[in-house]
Amino acid sequence: MASVEYRAKSMLLTELVSGMALTLKYFFRPKVTINYPYEKGPISPRFRGEHALRRYPNGEERCIACKLCEAICPAQAITIEAEPRDDGSRRTTRYDIDMTKCIYCGFCQEACPVDAIVEGPNFEFATETREELFYNKDKLLANGDRWEVEISRNLTADAPYR
Repeated sequence: MASVEYRAKSMLLTELVSGMALTLKYFFRPKVTINYPYEKGPISPRFRGEHALRRYPNGEERCIACKLCEAICPAQAITIEAEPRDDGSRRTTRYDIDMTKCIYCGFCQEACPVDAIVEGPNFEFATETREELFYNKDKLLANGDRWEVEISRNLTADAPYR
């Protein structure tokens, strides 16, 4: 009985017909692909992209040189040097991230008590040389200035889950 059924399916090409019917069904539906360089899909508020150092609204950098991000980084990609200021507070003189070592785990962002270092929404930071992936304090602050509006929006959206 199974042999007759198998031969009938083979002769009538039912698998081929069902596959073509499925293709025809999806042919007339709206397309789900996006034209990437010109269209961008939605990004989660928890997305971990290019690093950035943030500033307070008055323009002062947030980093207090506690070095928790450097201590917790499993890849040892962060290097911080600090010195005391005239008013007694500590600020960083050097804040470097080797992005070739970074594994984008987000531990630095979670360890920071003042939300100074964050992983921003930018995922388009390909470079031509390795040297461009060694981020210093100036580049990190520039990233923070460039993406501050979106970073603060993402941190606000993620706040109930932290």
